[in-house]
Amino acid sequence: MMDTLGLFFRSIFIDNMVFAYFLGMCSFLAVSKNVKTSFGLGVAVTFVLIVTVPVNYLLDRYVLSEGALAWISPRFADVSLDFLSFILFIAIIAAIVQILEMVIEKYSPALYNSLGIFLPLIAVNCAILGASLFMQEKHFTSVGQSLAYGFGSGIGWLIAIVGIAAIREKIRYSKIPRRLQGTGIAFIITGLMGIAFMAFLGISF
Repeated sequence: MMDTLGLFFRSIFIDNMVFAYFLGMCSFLAVSKNVKTSFGLGVAVTFVLIVTVPVNYLLDRYVLSEGALAWISPRFADVSLDFLSFILFIAIIAAIVQILEMVIEKYSPALYNSLGIFLPLIAVNCAILGASLFMQEKHFTSVGQSLAYGFGSGIGWLIAIVGIAAIREKIRYSKIPRRLQGTGIAFIITGLMGIAFMAFLGISF
């Protein structure tokens, strides 16, 4: 239990998708102009991670890994379908994102319109695919660990985008040099937030 809980907190603060691996930076920088829209996108990304990481874990363990098909027949004990990981992981992610997009369009048209093109682009958000690939490398022993990792990664991405959106709202009327306005100051803030998150490296989860 503690290992799973530690994995959850580690994926939020230490292995943060934005500040540790710089994944999902496109939508992170483009959408983080106001807190409301950023929070909506962050929740959507978290939901996709919660669903896709455990599903891809089960897919990897019982279909793709070497010997995973032994449950069908001993003849398949030496079969490895690892080469299909990328395409199948992306297919799962795209399917979940499509369902999420239809739900948001039906129940929250305002959020759907504010997210615009970035909602369907969650399917190609490298933080989503990165979480599944990291899951594959970490060799989790249970679906619970993959769920904790996916949930924690989503919460970490949510905290990052809402945090920078709040800062960008506050500095909107500040006297920022013209050449640093917009994306320039966003990169500087992201770097400073990344340095701040490095303070968590000393914590043992």
